[in-house]
Amino acid sequence: MEEIRLQKYIAEAGIASRRKSEELITQGKIKVNGQIVTTLGTKVIPHKDKVEYQGREIKLEEELVYILLNKPIGYVTTAKDQFNRNSVLDLVKVKQRIVPVGRLDMYTSGALILTNDGNFVYKVTHPKHEIEKTYTVTIKGIVTQEEVEKLRNGVTIKNGEEEYITRKAKVKILKTDIEKDLSRLEIIIHEGKNRQVRKMCESIGRKVIALHRSKIGNLGVKDLELGKWRFLKEKEVKNYLQ
Repeated sequence: MEEIRLQKYIAEAGIASRRKSEELITQGKIKVNGQIVTTLGTKVIPHKDKVEYQGREIKLEEELVYILLNKPIGYVTTAKDQFNRNSVLDLVKVKQRIVPVGRLDMYTSGALILTNDGNFVYKVTHPKHEIEKTYTVTIKGIVTQEEVEKLRNGVTIKNGEEEYITRKAKVKILKTDIEKDLSRLEIIIHEGKNRQVRKMCESIGRKVIALHRSKIGNLGVKDLELGKWRFLKEKEVKNYLQ
């Protein structure tokens, strides 16, 4: 097997993001074949060289997997939940130890990627890559064009204890139903603040009735039933790793 950079090895083993892996190396927390290594240019041969972190050996999975799930409502995206709620990992049964790439809250359905490739997680979640996420949002009331413009240009939301102005978004009205007093919007963002789309709608005084993430980048779940999943094709994975 070909040599790979040590920080990539650590990331692909699911220990940390690539950037964090670099920090672990420079801090002297990684051993290769029994020796502490602090040089970022160090290369290792997977399944031959012994890489250790915190006293235990880091091993790459034999096979990297990339999965697209159409998440139903009622499932959390954490591996372990203190309230013992249903997890997306209950829906995706594979032999590899996988993790969700980013999160969808329990009451949001739609596209979710799961993988055991730490480098892939970094590529998809790091803000600098600006991967678009497309949401279909059903809100209470008949939305106005003025409200749509506010969402497009950025609104103030709370992210933890801090207030945050969202970046420009693509927003369009898909449907309004006067009889049911509902509006449906498509909102496309490339940020990932906690419950961001819900908070954006709340900032213009609108309550979210239903929220569905239809796409991550070009990966959509239109042809994937709720609760079902599939492996990503090789070309789909490469689109994110370029």
